[in-house]
Amino acid sequence: MEVRLTIDRKPYYINTGIRVCARQWAFDKVINHPQADALNERLGILLDKIMKEVNFLIKNHVEIDVAKIRNHAWSSSQSDDFLVWLKEEVKMLRVKPGTMKHYNALVLRIQSFGRMQDWSDVTAENIYKLDAYLRELPGRDNALISACGVYNYHKCFRNLLRRAERTGLIASNPYHKLNGEFPRGDKENTEYLTEDEMQKIMDFSPTPGSWLDKARDLFVFQMWTGLSYADTQAFDISAYKEIKGKWMVIGSRIKTGQPFVNQLLTPAVEVLKKYGMTVPKLSNQVYNRELKVVGSACGLHIKLHTHLARHTFATYMLRNGAKLENVSKMLGHATIKQTQRYAKVMAESVQEDFDMIEARLNDKAKP
Repeated sequence: MEVRLTIDRKPYYINTGIRVCARQWAFDKVINHPQADALNERLGILLDKIMKEVNFLIKNHVEIDVAKIRNHAWSSSQSDDFLVWLKEEVKMLRVKPGTMKHYNALVLRIQSFGRMQDWSDVTAENIYKLDAYLRELPGRDNALISACGVYNYHKCFRNLLRRAERTGLIASNPYHKLNGEFPRGDKENTEYLTEDEMQKIMDFSPTPGSWLDKARDLFVFQMWTGLSYADTQAFDISAYKEIKGKWMVIGSRIKTGQPFVNQLLTPAVEVLKKYGMTVPKLSNQVYNRELKVVGSACGLHIKLHTHLARHTFATYMLRNGAKLENVSKMLGHATIKQTQRYAKVMAESVQEDFDMIEARLNDKAKP
């Protein structure tokens, strides 16, 4: 719940720290709540402080500063404690569970960083230092966090500070000064499995019913559908229509809500039949752990991970004649630009074949 102040037609918001359901708010007060009287009393006190401060500034011809008004409404310890605000703000976000994990991880990273305790610490200089700190942290398998991973931290932090700016907690988002300073990272070098490597996984037969067996099956299902891990775990065959023996759906991605078109190819259907027309349910941690064993057992040098199957599906479809625009729809990409990186992979593969033929021609030309 927030108090809105409009200054020169621009709205500013002051968070009251009170959260109630829509049905518990009517006629400008809290109703149908076990602590309704106490909450309404708190609102009255806050509104009274805010109005007195606004009137004081107007009377004394002082420029209205929403941040100072908020500081006056709350105690100095609350207004200065950035970490308290950060934790509470993340709790109020309405995002998907997977995205919430990113925000919760950000809170832990900022806490361990230790240089941002109060609002006065939230500066462009400290964000630079945070970036350097993140790039030295170990990620999976003790490797450094990827450039994309660091970018996602900045993306979450920028969004939170945008909310702080909108509510008047800070005069300006420090990221405004850092526009473009923290790029997403190189996503052009996309890894994928060759058809021979795909077949090795298809031929691999772990102990039936084991975690390894389920991980192998789930990866095969991803390879032949292009679905992300989150979308496989939400898979429901009832959403598909069977048309002339082929299962098709126009669905929406869990993470982005973007529409996608999918038809279940034979290898994917075989996996479904094995599990009663559903897919194995595995946590992301267990899945990635077992995929390491799958890759090792199949003699693969490339590291298997959940998103590699999606990359493999895209490159396989393009390699076998599917149109770029259609692959984009299969993957549920918002724009075709997201899919073009796979086209670049194919161009590099074609170039390698040309180089191979050129080398053979040169060998034949030698005396």
